[in-house]
Amino acid sequence: MVRALNTALRDALREDPDVHVLGEDVGTLGGVFRVTDGLAAEFGAHRCLDTPLAEAGILGIAVGMAMYGLRPVVEMQFDAFAYPAFEQLASHVAKMRNRTAGRVPLPITIRVPYGGGIGGVEHHSDSSEAYYVHTPGLHVVTPATVADCYGLLRAAIASDDPVVFLEPKRLYWSSEEFTPSAVPPIGRAVTRRHGNAATLITYGPSLPVCLQAADAAAAEGWDLAVVDLRSLVPFDDETVCAAVRATGRAVVVHEAAGFGGVGAEIAARVTERCFHHLAAPVLRVTGFDIPYPPPLLEHHYLPSVDRILDTVARLQWEQ
Repeated sequence: MVRALNTALRDALREDPDVHVLGEDVGTLGGVFRVTDGLAAEFGAHRCLDTPLAEAGILGIAVGMAMYGLRPVVEMQFDAFAYPAFEQLASHVAKMRNRTAGRVPLPITIRVPYGGGIGGVEHHSDSSEAYYVHTPGLHVVTPATVADCYGLLRAAIASDDPVVFLEPKRLYWSSEEFTPSAVPPIGRAVTRRHGNAATLITYGPSLPVCLQAADAAAAEGWDLAVVDLRSLVPFDDETVCAAVRATGRAVVVHEAAGFGGVGAEIAARVTERCFHHLAAPVLRVTGFDIPYPPPLLEHHYLPSVDRILDTVARLQWEQ
């Protein structure tokens, strides 16, 4: 996955001189996860720029660059490190196109490594997608496969709208064969597995867990469908609702805390659009409503195969 992201950045830099990469340690070091490895050497420090440790300043610089016609790609080194930049994001990045009646778009891509599962300490494992999803004017994308990391990052950089690109850091070292050519559209989900017993709706780092749960469920006689959202904004109601109508039951799975999380919005949308097809309430498997725990406790916090299967079992009698 790291290689796919690196290839996407390299191809974008090579094809468009307006693309610039900036962030903490993205140049000489190549990023803490080595996503930007070699870019500064190939394209120069003016195209892959190391910045001070000031996230609000990094994104503020990107706003100015985008206003003058460049396409900056910003890296926020870890999910919770991005919070100081949120004022820039909410006040300027998300609003500029609307504020100027469409005359000043801000084609900024904000890369945010997010989620847990790496044994990180505080400020290194947050799932902050709900903040971005709730901010009108932003596109929010979170790939879960190697191919989608390449394709969706290319689509994000090419977009004239600002895109928050959430990278599931615990999947950085996952591997699969991919061809760096396909660019899926932002806003389209994909069904990774078809089934008839219930539909698991998920995204980002929770996709492999859901696929494992679907494999385990087959031993119990439950044939589960798995939908990978890929894009949280725009949201693909068509694909999600088609999968839910086919099974009549749905479970939303994500790492972030449950209260006020993205899963609550998904459950509401599915209920509104699929009410007469549902045989049971839409249920959720999420992180707990607490700050992210220390590394030795994170396996209790993260959605697991057992928690997903227990929730699917509830669907069989909650009618």
